[in-house]
Amino acid sequence: MSEASVRAFFAANAPDVTIIDQGISTATVLEAAAALGVEPARIAKTLSLRVGDQVVLVCTRGDARLNNGKAKAALGAKPRMLGADEVEAITGHPVGGVCPFGLTASLAIYCDISLQAFDTVFPAAGSRTTSVELTPDQLAALTGGQWIDICTLPETGD
Repeated sequence: MSEASVRAFFAANAPDVTIIDQGISTATVLEAAAALGVEPARIAKTLSLRVGDQVVLVCTRGDARLNNGKAKAALGAKPRMLGADEVEAITGHPVGGVCPFGLTASLAIYCDISLQAFDTVFPAAGSRTTSVELTPDQLAALTGGQWIDICTLPETGD
């Protein structure tokens, strides 16, 4: 069902985008990078966070880490990661396939500025074997995502 909702999303909103099914697990950043033949940083991971009483999704580069101080400043409260069951119940996507497309609920979407370092990035596409290739601007435009700075990069520590 989850992959089907993502396919329907792209059919309606961006029919030129092709869903890539690797046929092997792309559920983790390292698995996705290996399957797609790209550096882990180009995997656009989607974090499911509770901020106060609101659930939000944050898309960020694969090697970035959430910075609680930056996140609290940008989102107004300290974020908390959702548990796997809660993620699937709210997004409709299994952990390892979570993406900001074809969601079962309307959620605020944020895109961390770390993604802007790349010409294209690879978010999941609703299953543990699928992804899409988009420019960071396409990702934000298709999801209504707002650009924010809430992550720390490994090479800068900032």
